Amino acid sequence: MTFVPLSRPLASLLLLFVLAVRPAAAADPALLLSYEAIPSAQVDLPELGRATYAQRAEVTAAALDVLVPEILTLMGVDPDKAVTEVTPGGYLLETNASLQTRVSLPNDGADRLAAALGYVLRQYSVMVSHLGEPSGDTGYVAVAFRPGVLDADLTHRFFVAAAARNEGLGGGYTALGDTLYFLNVRDSDGQPYSGLDDASFAAELKAVAAGFAGEGAMVASVGTADARFVGNDWERQPMGGAYVDLLGGRGSPEVQSLDRLRERHTELVLEAADRYGWR
Repeated sequence: MTFVPLSRPLASLLLLFVLAVRPAAAADPALLLSYEAIPSAQVDLPELGRATYAQRAEVTAAALDVLVPEILTLMGVDPDKAVTEVTPGGYLLETNASLQTRVSLPNDGADRLAAALGYVLRQYSVMVSHLGEPSGDTGYVAVAFRPGVLDADLTHRFFVAAAARNEGLGGGYTALGDTLYFLNVRDSDGQPYSGLDDASFAAELKAVAAGFAGEGAMVASVGTADARFVGNDWERQPMGGAYVDLLGGRGSPEVQSLDRLRERHTELVLEAADRYGWR
């Protein structure tokens, strides 16, 4: 597993990897899996709301070091062929430390990997996206900043400003290097959750970027992507049934091995919770 900090060289490499490289027809697509390591369910953390970004990033980095390589291996993915980083990620006006994993896989393999990650880390969903896919039906906008200025505070300020301009922009974002990516994700009926068509979505973000001229913000690219959520409703399926079904069922060797990693994840999180007073 390669762990890389947020950096300008990484941003350039990742942008080339996602948007410029066009694999041959027989090659697997270069996909991005976006998720968090702080559990969304089943681990009681009543004081998690007081956690700082730095604390969340520390736990997220620990999960990356300890758990993610083993999940990849269990799912038949060579950890050395995946690139993962800890970055700010936004969802519904909250900015938290997130994990972004880039890997070339067939779509069904990516969905199974997403299910394994979501199951072990107890996430309601993992987003699987292929940025720059010409046939994709999800619009995206990349907002670039002056090199070196983009951190968790700036990403959140931009996110809040975007939602203040139009609430449809408050769904979420991903930070990679010096760039924020906003996806105009669709629901099951093909309608944007934002309530905006792709052109309006891009125009609104361009207007927000104009208010951050001092940080060098500008719309760097607009395009299409394939994007989908692989998820489980933990309230309705507390045993992770939607994920387990994708992984071959409760009795499959993969799920049994992932259950052991879930126990290690719980230990990791609770150690941090005791250290930082989250429970």
